[in-house]
Amino acid sequence: MSDFPGWLAPHVPAPARHPGLAIAKLGAAQTLARGGFALTSPAFRSGEELDASFTAAEEDAVAPPLEWSAPPPGTQELVLVVEDASGAGTKAGADPACHWLVWGLAGQRGKLLEGEVPPRTGKNAVGNSEWLLPDPPEGETRHYLFQLFATELPLVLMPGAGRAELLASLQGSITACAVLHATFTGGGEDEDAAWEDDDF
Repeated sequence: MSDFPGWLAPHVPAPARHPGLAIAKLGAAQTLARGGFALTSPAFRSGEELDASFTAAEEDAVAPPLEWSAPPPGTQELVLVVEDASGAGTKAGADPACHWLVWGLAGQRGKLLEGEVPPRTGKNAVGNSEWLLPDPPEGETRHYLFQLFATELPLVLMPGAGRAELLASLQGSITACAVLHATFTGGGEDEDAAWEDDDF
């Protein structure tokens, strides 16, 4: 298992330093936050816990809102990859669980509203194309990394492509990248959650 890149370590907390992350494979010191490129959310600051309304803790949960600054000139498209970066020391060589693959975002400053359906999405870890709701075991804190890539070439991927296909298609065309970190701890907060689980 390769080591986590040194240029990325200051931007990612120790429990989330999974060497298989998309940004660890595709990014570089020269492209991280290049030209002030940044990814933020009006719903949480980097390092904060996700609200239950974006997780499996609530029935009508949706994807969180995201905003990004202008990428470098010449950017054709923006690509978002959200992964569970927890368990860096677990299975050797295992990829992090993919929660969301989004592409087709215009190569300019923009946003995704809470629950908005993106232009194109790929398959997450369970094989569907939706925001995979974080659902850690009770008492366990997981780390989610929102990774945004600016690419100088438009992607020709079909909707429904998987993580491996997406990462392969991005090789060599990344002009900038940005990262946003969030956590979520399973169970305990919502007394109704256990009750709802029993209904299934």
